[in-house]
Amino acid sequence: MSALAAIRPDEQNLPLLLHVLGAMILVGGLLTGASALAFARGNVGNLRLGYWSLLAVALPGWILMRVGAQWIYSEQGWDDVPDNVDEPAWLGIGYIVADAGGLILLVSLITGGIGVRRLKAGGGSGLLKATMVISLILLAAYVVAVWAMAGKPD
Repeated sequence: MSALAAIRPDEQNLPLLLHVLGAMILVGGLLTGASALAFARGNVGNLRLGYWSLLAVALPGWILMRVGAQWIYSEQGWDDVPDNVDEPAWLGIGYIVADAGGLILLVSLITGGIGVRRLKAGGGSGLLKATMVISLILLAAYVVAVWAMAGKPD
């Protein structure tokens, strides 16, 4: 490996920073939300905190991470690569986990939103438990994505 490969042009720093910052916010929101839901033990305030952590922290983090990912993708010229050239495996892993994870996060938020609404009537904790399980699965998937982005396997 060449030392030249370690140097990144300055115009790529901001999109990479936004991508990494969004990923950190996303993982922090998922961890906070899943933890609050796991330790709630029927406490309505903690159940709501868990859901709102996912909605107000994890979702904007995912959006920032995904926007930064697309920006750095184009800045590094991956969108100009000919069709006969394969993209690296870490890039494919990142895209699959990010896009599928966003869809799964939306399902989790819808499920949790219904659960929070039902809390007023005394129910909904089962839906919020499902939201917690989905959040933990997403956390595991994002750990794999972080490994792929950092280790760059191919």
